[in-house]
Amino acid sequence: MAAAWGWRGGPALLRGVLGAASGRACSSGALVRAPSAAAQELQSSERGRFLLQHAVPFSAFLTDSFGRQHNYLRISLTEKCNLRCQYCMPEEGVQLTPKSELLTAQEIITLARLFVKEGVEKIRLTGGEPLIRPDVVDIVGQLYKLEGLKTIAVTTNGINLTRLLPRLKEAGLNAINISLDTLVPAKFEFIVRRKGFHKVMEGIHKATELGYRPVKVNCVVMRGFNEDELLGFVDFTKDLPLDVRFIEYMPFDGNKWNFKKMVSYKEMLDTIKQRWPELEKLTCETSSTAKSYKVPHFQGQISFITSMSEHFCGSCNRLRITADGNLKVCLFGNSEVSLRDHLRSGASEEELVQIIGAAVGRKKKQHAEPALMSFPLCQDALQFPANSKQWGHTFSHWLTLRTSLPKQMGKAFMKNKLTGQPFLPGSHPEQQWHITTGILQTQLRGCCVFQKDPSSTFDTKCLEASSVGQVSVDYQSKEASPGSEFCTRDLGSCTKVPRASHSLTHTDEEGRATMVDVGGKPDSRRSAVAGAVVCLGQKAFGMVRQNQVKKGDVLAVAQIAGIQGAKLTSQLIPLCHNIPLNHVEVSLSLDEARYAVVIRSSCQTWGRTGVEMEALTAASLAALTVYDMCKAVTHEIVIEEVKLLSKTGGQRGDFSRV
Repeated sequence: MAAAWGWRGGPALLRGVLGAASGRACSSGALVRAPSAAAQELQSSERGRFLLQHAVPFSAFLTDSFGRQHNYLRISLTEKCNLRCQYCMPEEGVQLTPKSELLTAQEIITLARLFVKEGVEKIRLTGGEPLIRPDVVDIVGQLYKLEGLKTIAVTTNGINLTRLLPRLKEAGLNAINISLDTLVPAKFEFIVRRKGFHKVMEGIHKATELGYRPVKVNCVVMRGFNEDELLGFVDFTKDLPLDVRFIEYMPFDGNKWNFKKMVSYKEMLDTIKQRWPELEKLTCETSSTAKSYKVPHFQGQISFITSMSEHFCGSCNRLRITADGNLKVCLFGNSEVSLRDHLRSGASEEELVQIIGAAVGRKKKQHAEPALMSFPLCQDALQFPANSKQWGHTFSHWLTLRTSLPKQMGKAFMKNKLTGQPFLPGSHPEQQWHITTGILQTQLRGCCVFQKDPSSTFDTKCLEASSVGQVSVDYQSKEASPGSEFCTRDLGSCTKVPRASHSLTHTDEEGRATMVDVGGKPDSRRSAVAGAVVCLGQKAFGMVRQNQVKKGDVLAVAQIAGIQGAKLTSQLIPLCHNIPLNHVEVSLSLDEARYAVVIRSSCQTWGRTGVEMEALTAASLAALTVYDMCKAVTHEIVIEEVKLLSKTGGQRGDFSRV
């Protein structure tokens, strides 16, 4: 009899034990009147009571303490990948496990056979990129021979699919998921840092030609990257038997996850329903991770994988084996058991089954929420650089700020006796969080912030911070709050502006990013002027003045780029409204005293929201274009003084920088 969470014999013995416990005939046909020792042990645990109550003919080793039956196994064939998707791994890749420590094809089949024998009905091959493993076709063929295995699936980036799919289908592959995050070739190269868009599209069409129904297309939706393509992906299902699966952006090591990039299922659904209000919800299996919908008369359908906003832990039926042979019972969990080591040390099949059963038994009710989700306001301050040395520097800097913050504020800060955290007396706890994180963020940006509140008893303090980058930006809130004011100081200049409300205007009650509803605001004439300065240095400045830069007329190209940038602001800045601009003007002049290009942009509209961001985007894009065209001459170029110069219209009135 196995200890804790499993016993020998799998489904057959389980049926016998259940029969013994209930007085039914067991597999031998004999009627058992009294509970056996096995049944008594089964009844003594929570997991056993669940199994006795439901009397399911499924392996106890693959049933956890919450009654979830794991009949779906994902096996990673390799850690390698021929793409470098921004949400998946750093540009330089990851450190790979030595080949000798990876599972061999025979070890993969041995473990797969064991899991199938215990009740697994579906195996999905993943990576890395599974189709770059040379023996992938042979592995599929051997899996196909396993009695009881109903589905062999693969998740691929599609680069090698057209070439391999006919052989894979012949070997027994009967389900395909293809990753594709954009329908725009240029954006594809930007997201995955490699070429190959047309190969992926060819793979999708090849799969439909070979009769795969449906062909699942996985699309990770990221704000600022591809959320504007939702409707295009839905339209993609009109004439093809596809299931486009919109996946909420999830945190993984190396992808510099930021909650502001996540677009929730409900937000995506609302966007799609505005275009197709007749969208129909489809019924799904209990264990399905997807919420599926279909536009009537379309061949295909769409689905949403809500792993972040609405987790599906309660119906999880998945287990994972990594390329180096570790069993993971939860994608978000850190707990792993090395099946490879036990297999290579000569463990018997019974011993392996008990090891697997013990791991499954320890599976938690649900995965923990990502730590960063608890601190949404710190995201901008803690953007993780891909380079580990840079990250070490940033993390050390953050720790220094966290430690030194109360000291810099002097007696203004006190310590909460319950939490041990510093706070400002006389303010609401929510205000404390906004103030504290605001100071951390602005220190990292190289700005200075202080609050002056008549209701507060502490003296105003100003925190000095050294500049982190070359680009300095002045920030201004859009809604006034009486009785307080902010002062932002950028390298010596100080400008007073009305203080915003105590909560951010672009986040909802749960801290998720959201657009401001301007439907109730009156139309009015709005205008804004912004500026920027690009310090080129003497050599580059002279070439620009003489129009001798190889890439062409720097000032003319930058002017066009600025105008284009203003018109595309809502596509570049995720939460900006799409505003019909009446007029955009971008002018560039040369300042010989500073060897600089001085940029000035202005935007006008008649509408319900201002055009500050359009003016700032125009100035920024023009400045970046100047940099791009001159960087071959020198990298000593500095972009500075990116700021709003003036605005008119709106509830907050006019503004002019002195």
